[in-house]
Amino acid sequence: MEQKVRREIIAWFWVGLVFLLINGAIGQARVIPSASMEDTLLIGDHLIMSRVGYDAGIPFTGLHLPLWRNPKRQQIIIFKPPFDPTQPDYVKRAIGLPGDTVDIHDDAVWINGKKLLEDYTLGKTERVENSDIKMPYQVPNNCYFAMGDNRQNSYDSRFWGCVPRNDIIGTPLLIYMSLKAPSKAWEPGQIRERFLAYLNGLIHPSTVRWGRLFHIF
Repeated sequence: MEQKVRREIIAWFWVGLVFLLINGAIGQARVIPSASMEDTLLIGDHLIMSRVGYDAGIPFTGLHLPLWRNPKRQQIIIFKPPFDPTQPDYVKRAIGLPGDTVDIHDDAVWINGKKLLEDYTLGKTERVENSDIKMPYQVPNNCYFAMGDNRQNSYDSRFWGCVPRNDIIGTPLLIYMSLKAPSKAWEPGQIRERFLAYLNGLIHPSTVRWGRLFHIF
């Protein structure tokens, strides 16, 4: 009996270790805390992020290694904010690629002189006044111009510049849960509020956005 218990403990140890390795190196979970990507992503959407080809996290450390894949235009990306890597990861859309000239006028984005067709935006696309980022903007090498879909409620490259490739860690794979709850519940450190949001989801299933579950990007 004692030997059987020991074997089970060892087996669960290896299961846990494999999970941690996969979670750190291949994929991770993320939750959307703000409205900057509405209506594509809503506050309370829970994502599985794929790091495959983009970034390899080293388990038990905060270190990561950029890999071979690069974002395509208009692809949703997850990245460390270049202006403050200690902040939670950002989720935006890659609009300008390395070498592109990005301009904003007539309520639209223009890439290399051509209007970018976007059917996913919410609100007008406007330049940001009193910003150090001047239009037209030349995207540097190994950098990406990122914008939120909710154009009038997004703190993005219009304010702080491009996203270095080394700061991009992955892309959304699917939505595995979506809950209606105050945005505070999804902010870092709000353990009590987050627990209450999950508890409310169990008690009141109507707070779960069932139609959004298992949406694949």
